[in-house]
This record gives sequence, structure tokens and C-alpha cells, in this order.
Amino acid sequence: MRLFTTVAGLRCYLNLETSGLGISKKPEGAKPVSSHDDVTVGLVPTMGALHAGHLSLVERARRENQIVVVSIFVNPLQFGPNEDFQRYPRTLERDRQLCEQAGVDAIFAPSALELYGAHSLDLIKVTQVIPPAAMMAELCGRSRPGHFQGVATVVTKLFNLVQPDRAYFGQKDAQQLAILQRMSADLNIPVEIVPCPIVREPDGLALSSRNQYLTTEQQSQAPVLYRSLQRAEQLFRQGHSCRIDLISAVKDEIATVSDVRLEYVELVHPATMTPIENIEETGLLAIAAHLGTTRLIDNILLRKRQPIIAIDGPAGAGKSTVARQVAQALGLLYLDTGAMYRAVTWLVQQSEIDLTDEPAIAELVSRCDIRLENGDDGMVAERTQASSDAPHTPLMLKPLKVWIDGQEVTQAIRHPDVTAQVSAIAALPTVRRELVKRQQDYGRTGGVVMDGRDIGTFVFPDAELKIFLTASVQERARRRQLDLRNQGQPEISLSELEQLIHERDYKDSTRAIAPLQKAKDAIEIKTDGFTVDEVTAQIVTLYQTRLDT
Repeated sequence: MRLFTTVAGLRCYLNLETSGLGISKKPEGAKPVSSHDDVTVGLVPTMGALHAGHLSLVERARRENQIVVVSIFVNPLQFGPNEDFQRYPRTLERDRQLCEQAGVDAIFAPSALELYGAHSLDLIKVTQVIPPAAMMAELCGRSRPGHFQGVATVVTKLFNLVQPDRAYFGQKDAQQLAILQRMSADLNIPVEIVPCPIVREPDGLALSSRNQYLTTEQQSQAPVLYRSLQRAEQLFRQGHSCRIDLISAVKDEIATVSDVRLEYVELVHPATMTPIENIEETGLLAIAAHLGTTRLIDNILLRKRQPIIAIDGPAGAGKSTVARQVAQALGLLYLDTGAMYRAVTWLVQQSEIDLTDEPAIAELVSRCDIRLENGDDGMVAERTQASSDAPHTPLMLKPLKVWIDGQEVTQAIRHPDVTAQVSAIAALPTVRRELVKRQQDYGRTGGVVMDGRDIGTFVFPDAELKIFLTASVQERARRRQLDLRNQGQPEISLSELEQLIHERDYKDSTRAIAPLQKAKDAIEIKTDGFTVDEVTAQIVTLYQTRLDT
């Protein structure tokens, strides 16, 4: 691991590493650099005093990128005159050790002079990024004027210096996260902002570097913040979605600990930070309070939607067949991502665009309208030949109706010409990014089942039910051999098929775009020896159990 305190050193290092000329040795478990993939860089911006919450961001960045950079900088621009800038904990040596253990490639720990130049002692002269005033006006913005302007400025500088593909931020700082997402979108910054779940102590206290300010007694009192949010969440699940009821529940619980001084509790839209009176789809219930001289924040997301089922797993595990049947059994929409990529491929062919002309394809996919819908009779199961990726089943499902730019293409996208080119189209990062946005739009109100390699980790990281469907290499090879035989294709030995599956699993798990991953909270189901009906029944039971709770 390298430690850089200068812009020149960091830039030189990143230029070498991303060009493949670097000499750094990858830690065990790090994502290898493949000659077939672009080198991706993940950035974890911090102010140091690292804890398990920060390390969870590092862990995710490590899984998803070849290069991981952690910045450690106590940013004077985001502290007010009466805040804790001078006493904010600075533990660089300990942070360095934690980063090295976590497999970080480089730490960037500049001084204020290095980052802000000659104006570091007079920051009012520094060029700053100003987020929308409405997003800064509520919650923490009321008591911390200039804070989010300072955050936006330093993060923009870090984005320009590191030029990461992805940047990781915790959801505890929900207002900061929303502002940075808006800033990145408004300024067309080509960085994927990755929200990561709040990490908590066993008693529910959200981890924060400022927790070390708390006395032993205050440590025992602080979990009341999360208990108050849980109380409101329980009320929400009972059907209460208006602001007054939810905020009253929080205040009642906070009042049980007299030493806690409430600064605010508010219900806002999670993307705009605008106060809302009633939760129509999603609401963010946020709280800030003081214990002694320590200011603590926390929040919880309240969603009024049907659950989402995300089914990930390796090729040949039966994902598509199972996902379709689960959707049918539960009356949900099967979000056929393959059909979406096929529809784009069909449109590219119809437009006679060269497959190597990625800019033209990017223009096309950004403008097109793709629509999936159940047929008039819903999804109809029919008995037919078994698919190679289905776990011992003769059941296949008719595809949904697929429309693109007002034209139904359900059958047209199954043409061999489309099949031959869909992989090349799906591999384009611009296509991938655009279709993920479309998929997430479908999931906004829930009620969908979706399968893939990273649905539960990236597309729908907040899915209520995550399944990792897998099967042994031997079983997947046997299914593939059966499929080839049924198609009248030349037979390949099981040992050759097993080797091919091993190679595909490796490529799928190390690719820069949509890598195969198992979400931490996913439930693994191994399909060896089970029929698709049995696997479907397991998932339906899990879904119904989640609804009951």
C-alpha cells in the first residue's frame, strides 16, 4: 500500500496503475487486473479516525474495483467557526494500518496547503461548489451554514484528482449523500456514487468517528436515537404514513432519556431533502441530537412499495427459469433484463449502426423508450423442452411483451441475428449504465422479480429479498451437456464443460462491468437435486415470511 501526501505523487501513481505500468502487488482477495477489462478505480473519501463503517465502504470498493484509494483529509471548509475542527480526531498511523489490512492500494492524505494551495489560510478566496440551496436548507443545513458547500467543494476536488469510476459514501450522512448525487448528476461528473448501508453497534448506535467523544454513560444513552426511529418504523408498518404521527413517535422515545437534546427530527424526500407531509412512495426520517458536547445524527428509510426480489448467481444455476416462475406464482412483474438488451440490439440493427460505433449506440439507447408488460393473460407457463440452466424442470415460460419506441418486438428480438450480437451490445458500459437506470425506474414502486449477476449488490441493493442461486460446477456441466444433446449439437465431455464453466465463473466475477457477486444479506440456495418447483416454493415462502414481518 502507498501513502501519498501530494497531488503529484498521487497522480503519478494512478497514471501508472491505470495504464497497466504500475508495479504494486495486489493483496489477497483483491480484484485482479485483466487485460480484457478496463482498470477501475474506487474512491472512499474520509476524514480519518476510521471505524468499521468506513471499512465496510473499503470492503465494497475492494470487491468492485482493481484499484482502491482512501482519502484522509479533515476538511476545514466544511466546519463552522464554533465546531470541532481543531479537536476532530486525527489518527493517521492507526488509519494507515487499518487500510493496509483491508487491502487498500493507496491513501491520499494531503495537507490543507496541498489541497487548497495559497488560499488554505483564507478559504473564502477558494473557488467553491454550491449545491442547490433548497437541499441545504433543511436538516443539518439549518445549524451548519456552509457545511455542504464545503463538502461539495472538497469532494469535487477529490473526484478531479483521483478520477475514480466509483465513489463510496455511507447512508448515515443521508443529506450529504443526496447532495453529492445531485451535484454529480448536475455537473455531469462521470463518477458512480455508491450508497452503502449504515453500520451499527450491537445496540443500534450508528458508527461515527465522533462517537469516541462520548463518555461511558453517554454511550449507553445514545442508542435511543435508533430506538426512536425503529418505533416510528413500526408505526409506519402498521399503516401510519403522515409526518405528524411518525415524528411524534420519535419524540416520545427520545423523551425517555432526559440528557438527549433533540436538534431536529424531520420527514423528507430522500432525493430532494424537501419536507413531506405524507409518505407516498419513500420517505427519509432523519434525526440529530446532542449528548453533552457531541452531536449525533441518524436516519431510516421508509418505503411504501411491494417487495423486490433480486436473484443473482452464476450462469447455469437456473436464475431465469426460477425468476420467471417466482414472478408468476406471486403475481409480480418479471423484469427480463435480457429482453431489454435484446431490444436495444434489435434497434441498433434496424438503425444500421455499426457495432463499433459506441457514441452512436449511446445516443440511441439514451433516447429510446423500452417497455415491458405482462400479456393479457399474464405470464403463461407451458410444458416444453427443459432449458440447460433450469434445475431439473420441463417448465418454460413465455416471455413478456416487449416494446421499443412504440413497436412490439417480443418475437423479433429472438431472431438469431439479434442473439449473435446481443453480447457485444450488452458489454458496452454506456448501454449498461442506461439500462440499469431504466431497471431501477421499474423497481421504484416495487413488485418486481429480477435476475442477473449483480442485481442485489448494485441494481437493487435495497431489495427486500435477495437470493443467490447457485449449483455445483458438475451439475451445471451436466445440464449443459443435456442441453447440447437435446439441440442435436456435437457432444462435449463433462470434464471439458466443467473447465469452460470454471473459466466463465472467473471472468464473470472479475469483469469491470456487472461482476458476479453475492450480496452480504443474500440467502444462498443450491439447486443441485432440486426441481424448479421446489426452488420456487422456497423463494415464495421466504417472500411471504418477509411480508409477514
